[in-house]
Amino acid sequence: MSRNVYENLKAAGLTLPAAPAKGGLYTPCVRFGGNLVYVSGCGCIIDGQPAAGKVGRDYTLKEGQEFAKRSMLNVLAALEAEVGDLNKVTRAIKILAFVASDDNFTQQPQVANGASEVLAQAFGRELVPARSAIGVNVLPGDLPIEIEGIFEIEESL
Repeated sequence: MSRNVYENLKAAGLTLPAAPAKGGLYTPCVRFGGNLVYVSGCGCIIDGQPAAGKVGRDYTLKEGQEFAKRSMLNVLAALEAEVGDLNKVTRAIKILAFVASDDNFTQQPQVANGASEVLAQAFGRELVPARSAIGVNVLPGDLPIEIEGIFEIEESL
């Protein structure tokens, strides 16, 4: 696999969107520990494509995975806006996926696989991060998915 994240994403048919606009009073990315960057939660809306509802009720598992991919692309876009070049990322350390779910839906980890797959395609399967997937009642704006992450960068910026 190429070490060029942008080539890897292109080969996977993925395109980074513009970094998502802030939705409140917070910082999209916070650097800490010298070479770590925490990226605030990002939803699954890209280019104004709406998504609202719950996985397991309004959306299938497959649709949830696609929303997780879109959320991770937004996370990467926010990270790129912070560090300037995704090729500075040495690895994703941890992601946390929140899945707005029907009460009987229990496949949150499988939904989060959509986000993990984006990272595997961008950085390599050997560098997929630690991960948690949490089912929640509702997310801001009735989004079905929100994902946040912690990334290691190659230099202290």
